[in-house]
Amino acid sequence: MGLFDALDISASGLIAERTRMDVTSQNLANAQSSGYKRQDVVLRESGGGFANVLGKAIGASGDSPRGVEVAEVTTDQAEQRRVYDPGHPDADAQGYVRLPNVNAVSEMTDLISASRAYEANVTAMNTAKQMFSKTLEILR
Repeated sequence: MGLFDALDISASGLIAERTRMDVTSQNLANAQSSGYKRQDVVLRESGGGFANVLGKAIGASGDSPRGVEVAEVTTDQAEQRRVYDPGHPDADAQGYVRLPNVNAVSEMTDLISASRAYEANVTAMNTAKQMFSKTLEILR
């Protein structure tokens, strides 16, 4: 494990969790917008970075830590809610409007989960920074 691997892993987590928070916020903001479809973030283990590419190039054995990345932002394919509102400009011939199937409670739960994961990654970065500082103090 390299010197900056902990920072790289935490940084990848920060980016992924921020994307989750952005998409969840977008879902909440468009919960009553006709034509909008709920979105979800899919995460996966990242392919590494410079350290892994260099390690493979020089023939190093073993994988170094990789972190996480956003694989894709998917669109929900489930049936949308139908709400009777004949005065709405997007209402069909029967007076129904199709709204996204956004559940505010589950979206808020996802938002809190992403926020806590973001905080955990910030804490891990700060801990790594403190370890680097203490190591430099010892070497003086």
